[in-house]
Amino acid sequence: MKIRRIAATITTLGVVAAMMAGCASSTAEATDQGPAEELRLGYFANVTHAPALVGLQEGLLQDALGDTKLSTEVFNAGPAAIEALSAGAIDATYIGPNPSINTFIQSRGESARIVAGAATGGAALVVRDGITSAQDLEGKTLATPQLGNTQDVALRGWLKAQGFQTDTSGGGDVTITPTENAQTFQLFKDGQLDGAWLPEPWVSRLVVDAGAKVLVDEANEWPDGEFPTTVLLVRKEFLDQHPETVSKLLAGHEASVKWIADNAGTAASVINAQIAADTGKPLADAVIARALEHVTYSVDPHADTFSTLVENGVAAGTQKEGSIEGLFDLRLLNAQLATSGGTKISAAGLGEE
Repeated sequence: MKIRRIAATITTLGVVAAMMAGCASSTAEATDQGPAEELRLGYFANVTHAPALVGLQEGLLQDALGDTKLSTEVFNAGPAAIEALSAGAIDATYIGPNPSINTFIQSRGESARIVAGAATGGAALVVRDGITSAQDLEGKTLATPQLGNTQDVALRGWLKAQGFQTDTSGGGDVTITPTENAQTFQLFKDGQLDGAWLPEPWVSRLVVDAGAKVLVDEANEWPDGEFPTTVLLVRKEFLDQHPETVSKLLAGHEASVKWIADNAGTAASVINAQIAADTGKPLADAVIARALEHVTYSVDPHADTFSTLVENGVAAGTQKEGSIEGLFDLRLLNAQLATSGGTKISAAGLGEE
């Protein structure tokens, strides 16, 4: 299995090139070409991507794919994964909802489809001692994983609701500096950051290993505490040309989600083993235990939340206005669930189901 890291920093030229490549690919032959010889899958070494981590560590994804070779690429945040997907460098990726929305709107629906959910919860704003309320954040510096990623949008939206002005170049009442997660951790420890809105396990790393305090648990910002953190996104051309392979990927994905639910006692060690393989170092037991308490795994992408996510992205200034009708294609997932005894998942009027 090939694992290659891709830098999180995206230049404007890179984004434009990726989008042009994505649009060009939409004109390619899109008929069913049978099983793919290879599926190139992206994911992050995060607890919010545990279905990918377990699927790789336990061999569930490759087992489901059969003769199709699985290769993987590890990313730090969603926009970098979208650049690779749009350029045709990967075929599918575990990713946050906001980058999925961005690529769909920017490509006018030609780039990709969400085919399943993966995780809900597991994101929060953590801050240093002395910050106890939103008002204490004026003039402070906060980090997010990458400009326009799901946590970046969440932070900007929350700050706006608190009456603060921000911009995408780091100006405003609160400075937001998109920073790779590992660097955020070190900068926070060194006293160079006042806080960060992050996914797990980075929330727990800052809490357990760096003395941070949770100021905002994102679950408290959503009805019933349910908000999508990770979905499974597939390049539209690949989905059109290789639906059987995508169906097998979904079978492996569902098996991974079920494995996590059925193996609560050992899930942490398996997830941690894949994180160690990807990053060179496992998480501390206390960190991964805390992180898993805040994440729920499900194949439901919670499509009913996506209209709100679009509004948040537009308000944050990181996303264009546009329609997301057609963003979801849950037909293969629901076919898989029908055979496994699962409940049909709704696309909430935003695509096929």
